[in-house]
Amino acid sequence: MSSSPGGSGGSVVAIFWALGANAGIAIAKFAAAFYTGSGAMLAEAIHSLADCANQLLLLIGLRQAKDGVTEVHPLGTGRVVYVYAMMVALMLFMLGGAFSVYEGIGRLRHPEEVHDPVVALAVLGISLALEGLSLRGAMKEIRKTQGDRSFWRWFRETRQSELLVVAGEDIAALAGLTLAFVAVLASCATGNSRYDAFGSIAVGVLLMVVAALVMREVKSMIVGESAEPAVRLAIRLHIQARPEVVSVLSIITLQWGDAIVVAVQAEMAPQPTATALVDAINVVEESIQTRWPAVRWVFFEPDHPKELPTPAT
Repeated sequence: MSSSPGGSGGSVVAIFWALGANAGIAIAKFAAAFYTGSGAMLAEAIHSLADCANQLLLLIGLRQAKDGVTEVHPLGTGRVVYVYAMMVALMLFMLGGAFSVYEGIGRLRHPEEVHDPVVALAVLGISLALEGLSLRGAMKEIRKTQGDRSFWRWFRETRQSELLVVAGEDIAALAGLTLAFVAVLASCATGNSRYDAFGSIAVGVLLMVVAALVMREVKSMIVGESAEPAVRLAIRLHIQARPEVVSVLSIITLQWGDAIVVAVQAEMAPQPTATALVDAINVVEESIQTRWPAVRWVFFEPDHPKELPTPAT
């Protein structure tokens, strides 16, 4: 068994893009919400504030994931990023979605006129532009590993929980801002503040739907997922093609944060001595980790095919 390091620089870049955008947006939204009395704007401000806390949590998770191997954590702490990603999804659901719905229902029961909606619309327009830049930064990092897959397929197959969360937040933020913009505009055009309240509720429902999708994916990672399907297949084919290997009997991959654990059971080509067999296994392991630096651990078991029992006659 040998090891090789992995990295998460792309995710960190995407998180900082999102954190910078959301910090500026949150300040502008709160100021506009208090000035205009817009419920949809206040819901958006709370959402942006929650997003800032979420990005900080993701950065903490990535930092803790880099803690080294210990006796208590023999494979390191890479999977801690999944715990923080789940915390972020829950915050997005509760602080972002549920609060927005609660605020909207309150505005429906006790309507308040939106004062100076031009200010609210201007802030929402600027926020849309900033969130668009944040999503652009996230998509730039996603495209590095997306390949020819659709975004939805990448979302279902990726093992980068922190990048998945950032992308989900940005998409929800853009859609939410659009809903809030339409709600404030409708209130301004009709003079009916209930449109603003409906906008707040719509933003909340949208956030809860996105959060639920993110939680589903992160839960699967916490339970334990293999490496991405394409990577898993490529590793199997690579081992099978090695001259030291006769056949791959079984292979298990496990995503461990940025790293990958590989366990292989294979029939090896005949070797003159036990030492030569160990050397051949080491060569195969090294070739895997050279081709896939994220494969930090390889557990290799030489074996032979099991003969099926002869059916009784």
